[in-house]
Amino acid sequence: MTRLILVLGDQLSDRLSALAQADKANDIVMMAEVYDEASYVRHHPKKIAFVFAAMRKFAARLRDAGWQVLYTQLDDTDNAGSIPGELLRRAEETGATKVLATEPGEWRLIQALRDTPLEIDILQDDRFLASHQMFEDWAKGRKQLRMEYFYRDMRRLTGLMMEGDKPAGDKWNFDHDNRKPAPDAVTHSGPMQFTPDETVEEVLDLVEARFGNHFGTLRPFHLATDTKQARRALTHFIKHALPSFGDYQDAMLRDNRFLYHAVISPYLNAGLLSPMEICQAAEDAWRAGDVPINAAEGFIRQIIGWREYVRGIYFLEGPDYPSRNALNHSRDLPAMYWGAETRMTCIDRSVAQTQEEAYAHHIQRLMVTGNFALLAGIDPHQVHEWYLSVYFDAYEWVEAPNVVGMSQFADGGIIASKPYVSSGAYINRMSDYCKSCHYKVAQKTGESACPFNLLYWHFLDRHRERFSQNARMGNMYRTWDRMDASRKETVLSEAQALLDRMDAGEMI
Repeated sequence: MTRLILVLGDQLSDRLSALAQADKANDIVMMAEVYDEASYVRHHPKKIAFVFAAMRKFAARLRDAGWQVLYTQLDDTDNAGSIPGELLRRAEETGATKVLATEPGEWRLIQALRDTPLEIDILQDDRFLASHQMFEDWAKGRKQLRMEYFYRDMRRLTGLMMEGDKPAGDKWNFDHDNRKPAPDAVTHSGPMQFTPDETVEEVLDLVEARFGNHFGTLRPFHLATDTKQARRALTHFIKHALPSFGDYQDAMLRDNRFLYHAVISPYLNAGLLSPMEICQAAEDAWRAGDVPINAAEGFIRQIIGWREYVRGIYFLEGPDYPSRNALNHSRDLPAMYWGAETRMTCIDRSVAQTQEEAYAHHIQRLMVTGNFALLAGIDPHQVHEWYLSVYFDAYEWVEAPNVVGMSQFADGGIIASKPYVSSGAYINRMSDYCKSCHYKVAQKTGESACPFNLLYWHFLDRHRERFSQNARMGNMYRTWDRMDASRKETVLSEAQALLDRMDAGEMI
């Protein structure tokens, strides 16, 4: 009996469970570039090109390994336009009556497969270290699902950076050493770049023709598109950037987009790299004395801690998670998120970088674009769809918890114990953005006051009933309560005037 083996664009791994359970002699691998997956949100052209190019190369690799592969390109005349449609077309063509699929990373696509009138066996995605059952068992009975405690269990499970049953350096977390402001000079030249080959160029032409009106710059394109290239990019990072990654992972610079960041998340999330090979490379460099412990630990925590944790939350909480809105925010996403002119240097540089690179690092996402959206009361679903659209590493299982939960507090505190809000002082401390900004970060009121300063207090005031008893926010409310009444009135009225101008479409 012939079966179709479905391989999706973010499942480009030889270790995929559907491939592991397939019969190379009889089963047929099915892969398809479909319009539905490229456009259910208006994905950045670089992301679409990366996925399509990597898919084509992975299909060729499978054929070389002896698999029979049916591959549909986007512009094939018979393309059904969706994954279910392609499954039905290929089933009719081959006579296959059963499909093996590894679980997709989005509830939307899981439901689409379940609704397809074929017998589809959806297998666990065991490329992740924590299964759904393992996460559910960890979460059961806990009042708070804090990542730090999950991370410690993952360290014990994997043995990474452990000395027997104790963490290396006698500490689980070296984050205190990882908060240095932006350095005067960055010695790292950035992530490894790759010249597009014939396959990539063909995809770039296709994406330019079909998705050229999506937000984002397609060329130049320098991403890795196969496992060999991705491993070279990893090696480059470990050797040249990881030693300083820990110190400066939260820093931001106007004229340096990458600092000491790895920029390997698209490769990891698409399956070109595995989490353990990445973490073992970092641990090996630390044990060899080439990388300080704070850098290795901080990097590994992002992968076996945070990445595995947010996936666990996404599947634990269910399909409605991306639509949650605990703070009842309803303001429309302002045009400056799509590249419209703004006087705010931090927003301008973060969005311009996003538009050109399909990338911004975690602090730019959390404490610049995310912080502003939360303070301004933007509809979290619009914020969610923006992040899902514009970043090359965004798939809903990882993006929604980071945005809906961590960034926008729209899940009501499942992930974050308090909202991640700050005034302009934090951005000034961690970046050089404020030095060239129209607004003055030290000014609290008046025409030149930093919008973050005004909106910070406006947010706290309008959500006082919810947050005033939060133990981590008490000092903020005590500071607000000590302000002179007339000053508080000025802050709130100027903040509201700023929001009114933004709502009217005026430049902020």
